[in-house]
Amino acid sequence: MKVKTKENASLLMAAFATAIVAVTMVLCGIAWWIVLVVAVAVFVAMSLFSLYMMTAYVAYKLKPIYSMVLSRKVRTNEIVDEIREKHVENISEELTAWADDNDKEINRLKQSEAFRKQYLGNVAHELKTPIFNIQGYISTLLDGGLEDELINRKYLERAEKSIDRLINIVNDLDTISKLENDMNRMKMEHFDIAALAKEIVEQLEMEASKRNIKISIKGAESLPSQFWVTADKHFIGQVLVNLIINSLKYGKEGGKTRIRFRDMLDKVLVEVEDTGVGIGKDDLPRIFERFYRVDKGRSREQGGTGLGLAIVKHIIEGHGERISVRSELGVGTTFAFPLKKSVDKENM
Repeated sequence: MKVKTKENASLLMAAFATAIVAVTMVLCGIAWWIVLVVAVAVFVAMSLFSLYMMTAYVAYKLKPIYSMVLSRKVRTNEIVDEIREKHVENISEELTAWADDNDKEINRLKQSEAFRKQYLGNVAHELKTPIFNIQGYISTLLDGGLEDELINRKYLERAEKSIDRLINIVNDLDTISKLENDMNRMKMEHFDIAALAKEIVEQLEMEASKRNIKISIKGAESLPSQFWVTADKHFIGQVLVNLIINSLKYGKEGGKTRIRFRDMLDKVLVEVEDTGVGIGKDDLPRIFERFYRVDKGRSREQGGTGLGLAIVKHIIEGHGERISVRSELGVGTTFAFPLKKSVDKENM
């Protein structure tokens, strides 16, 4: 017989005690009606007493646990009231659920702490490299290189390049910080995403020509186009700039960068595709992490801060959307993200 509640347990104990008393009285030859009255009294008294004792014992054992769960001093009568309203097994389930949630929170905090440490280490490393470069060039110039016409200008130009990289890192860190702290900075407006892409591509034509990469935009043949969206034009422009520059940096010389727009009922899907080196499967899940680089040497060589894709991710998530990526080594990479389609296009 399984006893699942404290009430059933108290009744079982009372029945057992009553049976012992009744049998003893019968063996002693006591009148049956007296046996009956005593048996009822014993049953009621034992039921109430055993229920009270079990409740008091359980409350005593649960008191420190509840104090820890609620993070305050708990009175015994509070726990008694709780036990009266609920079965003990229900309380056990609640405490188990709390313990599970607590474990998850502890694991989350541990992961956050590990991420914070890694992030601080990455920031220090990224800032240290250009600072040490600048220090080295200036020290050489002060030690006599300034009078040497063969190296003075070259070292000053290299120091300037390191300063520019330092400024880019600080600016990107500032951008991410602002995006994280105030997503409400987004100023939503209606605009033609294809026209914006064409404007950005025209600005990057010289950069593309250096590597003989052709940039094409499908949907911008005749403007205004049908692809009007509601978003923050400035930030979406920054997303397109980062993705297109990425495609030029890691694209194959003489390759292509394609920008496409797809109508998805109430949204417009934006795709930026390149025919570059591609990204390996192991690197793919981490490319949106801050300072993560697939090809570390090449990225620094080209002046990358390692924050471009992290900024892109923050901006797209700030619009309530997600950015996806698919890639194949030696074939190329495609970034895609949806934007809310503008319902006021007709009124533009």
